[in-house]
Amino acid sequence: MAGLYIHIPFCRTRCIYCDFHSGTDMSVQEQYIGALCAELDMRIAELQEAPIHTLYIGGGTPSQLSPAALQQLFAHLSKYIDWQQCHEATIECNPDDLSEEYIATLRTLPINRISMGIQSFDDNDLRFLRRRHSAQGAMEAIARCQAAGYDNISIDLIYGLPRQSLEAWQKNIDTALSLGIQHISAYALIYEEGTALMRLKEQGKVTECDDELSLAMYRMLIERLEQAGYRQYEISNFALPSREAAHNSSYWNDTPYLGLGAAAHSYDGTTRRYNPADTRAYIGAIEQHKCCYEEELLTETDRYNDMLLTRLRTRQGIDEAQAKAYHAPHLIDNMYRMAAPHIACGNMERSDGYLRITRQGLFISDSIISDLFVVE
Repeated sequence: MAGLYIHIPFCRTRCIYCDFHSGTDMSVQEQYIGALCAELDMRIAELQEAPIHTLYIGGGTPSQLSPAALQQLFAHLSKYIDWQQCHEATIECNPDDLSEEYIATLRTLPINRISMGIQSFDDNDLRFLRRRHSAQGAMEAIARCQAAGYDNISIDLIYGLPRQSLEAWQKNIDTALSLGIQHISAYALIYEEGTALMRLKEQGKVTECDDELSLAMYRMLIERLEQAGYRQYEISNFALPSREAAHNSSYWNDTPYLGLGAAAHSYDGTTRRYNPADTRAYIGAIEQHKCCYEEELLTETDRYNDMLLTRLRTRQGIDEAQAKAYHAPHLIDNMYRMAAPHIACGNMERSDGYLRITRQGLFISDSIISDLFVVE
């Protein structure tokens, strides 16, 4: 099986924290859809006839695509995807794009999962983040999707905002839990180079959230969602039973995937390919019938480090038998040797044939994973 990712690099406005490739120029939308279809034709063979089990349309803001553009894209996808075998088809949406009319268009397509970028249910937070919607608008968008029959809805939330209190974060969580959604992704605010947020920090206009407060917010998130019946199956992702994100899980479980569009990445088990983060350059190359990706052949050490980075993010952890079958003995020896002190202090454990980070260790997971890396 395989996954298919499609990047839509269009946004009506840019959020203050975002470092993903996107832009506000909609004039090339029609050309871009044509390029996506052409790239799929050129590169589908990379999947070696593996059936596409998951589709993820991300961005950017995919809900900025017109109904006609969506219909054109899905008509072309249907040439290669057996929708009976594609168990999950997700589209990222901004709440204020989800009118009844737009949702009706989505319902005509084989989309069965909505991922909504809400980020906060506090209007002051939303204004700071330069989000287009209001808290009330977000709740109404969820209700419209549910009324239209969508029963697999994910939302994104951000914590650790400047001046955000633990009480305000608790209110965010409680609001999310009141909405009857199936999946929640929650991330600490990151100050990425080149973003408007980083510039504000450098100018002294905002101050990062205190580390202890951010950890307290994360701890609260884990505890309250667990009490509500959500399973934390990855560091930042929580789902009701059987509602884990299948496509995202494929990234953590070494499933091959093909990425289409500007800035999209692909992986086939041994090679990574990276399309240029330039929308017009991408369109120009595809229109000349040229694949425009850069290619990286992964070394044995790269594959080992990738295993650590992806599998240890999951609550399941590393399948030890599988790791031994796919990786050289000296790398496995390194893994156990470097894991030993973390196991001794309770931050990692070996259980049921898996090596994993414990609940206690989640709060320093980046440091743990880094310790196990091998540097060539």
